[in-house]
Amino acid sequence: MLNRFFCIVSLFAAAALSGCAVVPKPEKLEKANVLPLELNQSFQIRKIKRFFNEPTSYMATASTAASFERSYYDWGAVDSSEYERKRGNYFDIYWKAGKRGDLTIRLEYRQLALGNTVSAQEIHYTNTKGSHRSQFRVTGDEYLEFGRVTSWRILLIENGKIVAFRQSFLWK
Repeated sequence: MLNRFFCIVSLFAAAALSGCAVVPKPEKLEKANVLPLELNQSFQIRKIKRFFNEPTSYMATASTAASFERSYYDWGAVDSSEYERKRGNYFDIYWKAGKRGDLTIRLEYRQLALGNTVSAQEIHYTNTKGSHRSQFRVTGDEYLEFGRVTSWRILLIENGKIVAFRQSFLWK
């Protein structure tokens, strides 16, 4: 009876821990290399959720939902320097891979003070398939020094080729 109890508890623990997957962190690139375009219907960038966390741009009559969004991105900050480091642009990208493969999702962006200079961040996924959420942020010193993101492009890359992409209206 006791052995059965431990089996059930270990099954629940395994199920609970399986939802706690490690979230990959973006890697900043020195230079965003140009890649060939080879679109593939098996890969989709489904939704891009952007948030600009800048207290000076908040409206006094903001909704409860907007207040919650700000508090979500400011979570954990306890003093003014920590709030300062959380200011900037946040990107949540929801995408789907219809077939298994080694994929890279890249955020390319331009910032206000840098003009046409393109910066980039990447996250690598090995042997992946299914729906995913990737998070990028342009915050801290990078945001404070160079300003907000003015245009952006999201690339899904397989074997050095762009298989899906979405971009802002201002991207050239």
